[in-house]
Amino acid sequence: MRLNLQTDYALRLLMHLAVHEEQLCIIADIASQYRISKNHLMKVAHALGKADVIETVRGRTGGLRLARPADKIIIGEIVRLMEADLALVECFQGGNGDCVITPACRLKGVLGEAVDAFLSVLDQYTIDHLVRRNAKLRALLQVEAA
Repeated sequence: MRLNLQTDYALRLLMHLAVHEEQLCIIADIASQYRISKNHLMKVAHALGKADVIETVRGRTGGLRLARPADKIIIGEIVRLMEADLALVECFQGGNGDCVITPACRLKGVLGEAVDAFLSVLDQYTIDHLVRRNAKLRALLQVEAA
């Protein structure tokens, strides 16, 4: 299983905003710091804004910030939001596949259970778990230790 780039960028963006919680952050600066595409990061920020995970402040002094505390942003929620398709195999797609063994196959159930377990683990953690007392991350993101 591999998460898409938008999910990766969303989690990195949220971590960045969490360690910079006292200020508004600018997409261009975040993209530059992570060495990722500004356009891709803008799409991610838009999706997170629509889902009320981040707030966007327009204007010359605008930027981004978390819409709620980092300890209320569950990683599993973000993965579900950003991943358009968690279907690991074609039979997950509602019977649109061509697999001839689908009527007798037990693999779909096993893989479904695995995806549920994966998401269940992610549901146990928040963005705060990733950034709290993480001096190394704060240093990499150039933030003074709190």
